[in-house]
Amino acid sequence: MDLDDALTAGPRRPVTVASWATVEGNAQRLDGGAMFGNAPRAVWERWVDADEANRIPLATRTVLIREDSGRVVLLEAGVGAFFPPDLRERFGVVEDRHVLLDRLADHGVGPGDVDVVVLSHLHFDHAGGVLRAWEPDHPPALVFTDADYVVSRSAWDRAVSPTPRDRASFIPELPELLEATGRVELVDGPTSSTLGEGYRFHTSDGHTPGLLLTEFDTADGPVLYASDLVPGVPWVHLPITMGYDRFPELVVEEKSAFLADVVARGVTVVFTHDPAVAASTIRQDDRGRYVAVS
Repeated sequence: MDLDDALTAGPRRPVTVASWATVEGNAQRLDGGAMFGNAPRAVWERWVDADEANRIPLATRTVLIREDSGRVVLLEAGVGAFFPPDLRERFGVVEDRHVLLDRLADHGVGPGDVDVVVLSHLHFDHAGGVLRAWEPDHPPALVFTDADYVVSRSAWDRAVSPTPRDRASFIPELPELLEATGRVELVDGPTSSTLGEGYRFHTSDGHTPGLLLTEFDTADGPVLYASDLVPGVPWVHLPITMGYDRFPELVVEEKSAFLADVVARGVTVVFTHDPAVAASTIRQDDRGRYVAVS
């Protein structure tokens, strides 16, 4: 049985979000120039301080959703602690323990309680948290062993066959580990049969192919996980892109449409990498610039 046949869940069903919360995973410090693309340091240092190595603090933030049915959904998994010590240092991962698991435990959620993990893409700083913390002489293994996994087909294909430019952004063993569960849904459109009604995907291709931005309904209105299209408050500014984006001009076009939509609908936007602001609404100021409203 191939992946497409084996891993398509049942019919969509309506769901109701009982509660949701942002949850911090492992922190990172990455080069400020890489994170702000062609914006000079004189611009971006107004928003964030860099250390002596020019690295800036970044969160890897997830969203924990509890449905009234009791189902537990996790949007993203952060970078986790899967790197061995030398790579942890190279990629600026701050803690050597799996911080996300500690923070989920604070919410009364253990690894076996997570029913669905939605991955916007398979870059290591968003998907590494699905792996157990590194131990010497132990191969990589999944930590959410009972979960279903949702990822876009385009993002999956890129992880399986990366380019020389983005190969270092992926975890080579991860697609095989996920596929072996028999519980991966590869989505092509705005909905997921695994998640059911009440969740919708927006898709972006400027950062990486098939980036999924997950929107879900709450009693207080829609919430949208912006992933790497708008990773934090500074990137709400339309011209600001990352050096990691494969097509920066496309990112600007996609952000323009995305921000206009969330402003018009009053959507709460969750930021994956902002070290200080977990979520906010967006508005336009008197000059038509987009700004975050905490």
